[in-house]
Amino acid sequence: MLESSGWQVQPTTQVPDWLLETIRPYLPESSGSHAAQLLWQRGIRQPEQLPGFIDPRCYQPTSPFAFGLEMEWAIARLQKARQAAEKVVIWGDFDADGITATAVLWEGLGEFLPADCLSYVIPNRLTESHGLSETRIAELAAAGCSLIVTCDTGSANLAELLYAQRLGIDVIITDHHTLPPERPPVTAILNPRTLPPSHPLAHLSGVAVAYKLVEALYLTLPDVPTRPLTALLDLVAIGLIADLVMLTGDCRYLAQLGITYLQKNQDPINPPRPGIAKLLELCRRSGDRPTDIAFGLGPRINAISRIRGDAHFCVELLTSQDRERCHQLAVETELANARRRVLQRQVGQQVKDKIAQLDLSTTQVIVLADPQWSVGVLGLVAGQIAQEYGRPTILLSTEESSREGLSSEPGAELDFELDIDQSTEQPESATRVLLVRGSARSVHSIDLYALLQQQAHLLHRFGGHPYALGLSLPVENIPLLTQAVNQHLRLSNAGVVAKPPMQADLVVSVAELGSALFQELKLLEPYGIGNPTPKLLIRNCWFTKPWHRKLQDLQGRKLEYIKTEFTICDDTHPEGFPGVWWGHYKDELPVGCCDAIVELDFNSYEDGKRKRRYEVRLVAVRTSQASILSGDREVQPILDWRGQRQHPSESVVLVSICPSSWAELFSWMRQAQSSQRPLALAYAAPVMQPADEIWQQLLNMAKELNRSTTLTAYEPLQNQLGIGRQSLELGLVALKSIGFAVIKTPSGLKIGDQPTATAPSEAAIEAIEQFLSAVRQEQFMQQFFYQVPLTTLEAAIVQERGIEAGVLP
Repeated sequence: MLESSGWQVQPTTQVPDWLLETIRPYLPESSGSHAAQLLWQRGIRQPEQLPGFIDPRCYQPTSPFAFGLEMEWAIARLQKARQAAEKVVIWGDFDADGITATAVLWEGLGEFLPADCLSYVIPNRLTESHGLSETRIAELAAAGCSLIVTCDTGSANLAELLYAQRLGIDVIITDHHTLPPERPPVTAILNPRTLPPSHPLAHLSGVAVAYKLVEALYLTLPDVPTRPLTALLDLVAIGLIADLVMLTGDCRYLAQLGITYLQKNQDPINPPRPGIAKLLELCRRSGDRPTDIAFGLGPRINAISRIRGDAHFCVELLTSQDRERCHQLAVETELANARRRVLQRQVGQQVKDKIAQLDLSTTQVIVLADPQWSVGVLGLVAGQIAQEYGRPTILLSTEESSREGLSSEPGAELDFELDIDQSTEQPESATRVLLVRGSARSVHSIDLYALLQQQAHLLHRFGGHPYALGLSLPVENIPLLTQAVNQHLRLSNAGVVAKPPMQADLVVSVAELGSALFQELKLLEPYGIGNPTPKLLIRNCWFTKPWHRKLQDLQGRKLEYIKTEFTICDDTHPEGFPGVWWGHYKDELPVGCCDAIVELDFNSYEDGKRKRRYEVRLVAVRTSQASILSGDREVQPILDWRGQRQHPSESVVLVSICPSSWAELFSWMRQAQSSQRPLALAYAAPVMQPADEIWQQLLNMAKELNRSTTLTAYEPLQNQLGIGRQSLELGLVALKSIGFAVIKTPSGLKIGDQPTATAPSEAAIEAIEQFLSAVRQEQFMQQFFYQVPLTTLEAAIVQERGIEAGVLP
């Protein structure tokens, strides 16, 4: 889908010298100017801010006892449980933050409590949902549990906490969600929302709060644990980044450190966590980037409960040392994520089909229901629809369920816990009430929580925050709810607003993409809320070699999930740079000159094999503002100076080397139009050296380069041989086929391992023949471009301009 609205670009600022001087030691391959611009844009404007931001070794972490008396009470209660060998239960949650928090407490508390005294509970996403439940609490009491330690949940479960108190069970809450007006009846509550917003612990996620509790135990009883506290940091990084919290203060510090420990799972012989190592292998990630969590581990951990409901085995996957068992669980996780992708795409398309039947001009809130929709993916789909259509979206699954069958709060399909601090549940009765469950997402600062709170009389239960909620209601109330929320937004003038413009952080060229720029951007990792992944604007670019395919799961079944690959080019780099566009078909890429916003990434895997390459992820694309036939630019003339010995070179785009393809000529044309200068064809008659002599010349050059230890640039090689880049690439393939070792990099190549004098194989003969054929074809085209009348070239260029501008088929 082309972007038609305006794009905004952050203005370039003259950054102070001290900033550049400070970051240059971290960036030996580049000037650091792009990194400095981003740091300045994002509020790093004092010298003392920088070291702790880019290097965790320079950050002073906050003591866990900053939680004050609550932490002291929690530690005292855990010490008592340890001394009396009490039965302690960890009450976790089923999303990535909750699962990793459970794993942190399972391993961390396990260093202090006897193995037979510690266990954990995780609700079923599809039948129980988030939070505590009286049924489970009663079961734990009957089993002799005397202490519950929650993680990533519990702050707002007042009724359930009172019930636990009546049964004689103490509760320590570790959570980061909404607090009730009054302190709940618990032994201790560790929740960063009790701290000031500027506090370095204020944005901790559930796993980070759990880690702080374990850290306090390590400080209090330093002689007891046998494993270092740092062994938990990889789990902390996964939960922090997957939960999309503000990565500032201790959150950023823990995420940075955690990623360094996550990388250790690349060890093929003895990974510290075999389950994570196998999961990284299956999702083709290395574990050294935040994106490996955001796009790899996080979605897969979440997928288990979305598809299966029960996520208990995820804790085993993360903590077990049984490699065979971990491999089995990792495969099940990967298959669940493949199924999640299919469901999400299918439900998304079904939602769009229903939206096509709505009158969007009168629709402020999209409310849709269907009995076939899986409740496990409704939150993901609702978020996509809300963003695409610019309206709050409520999606409901009407699969039959009674009031008795809905045993806990709604919101199970959400990626993060939604606290249920408002309930409109009516007294139980013998009457069977058909309930629907679903998820809601908001946009444009519309407070969806407040909107639904005003319609609480129509709901069974709901909970969440202003931008994401879970809810349930009687099926007969769906039309009433739809009418009520639409009318309220319409009257309050807070409904559909213009979609905010796309934001770009830096303007770059295709030639700048690659290792040096990647290292500059990596300096600011990990990215997240408050420090988003940089968006790079590339102007006047075009796409070549687009193709798409459906992904496959581990069993070889094609998924209804599309990835398009392409090469993005501009005048600075006509050969282009690789890229991907997830969830789109190749036909959606525009033809001709356009502007693109991308994110630069590094891919360690391709087709299941390690193949390290830099690539871009396409975020948005639109017809170029400098389109060739936009009407606001004069079409530049073409000057025919072919064969002339002398010619002026000022104020023209000079083509001094004879093109060997239409693509080369059109690239020069775009450059002329972009700079508003005439295009001058000033090349001499091509020299037609026999193709086999060029091959022999390439062989001789390869033998000379074999003795060189430095990189050889591509362009000088092409000029010496009189061939283009495509022919050179085929020549390098032919060299490899006869035994040369060819090592290619973006800036040049090395030749090694000169072959012995043996007869070439059939494959080598075929590779050499392909090179010779390409050279002959190139020479034919060069002869054509030297002899063809100018009027023919002008007609072809005008036609290409029309195609790029979309005015010609």
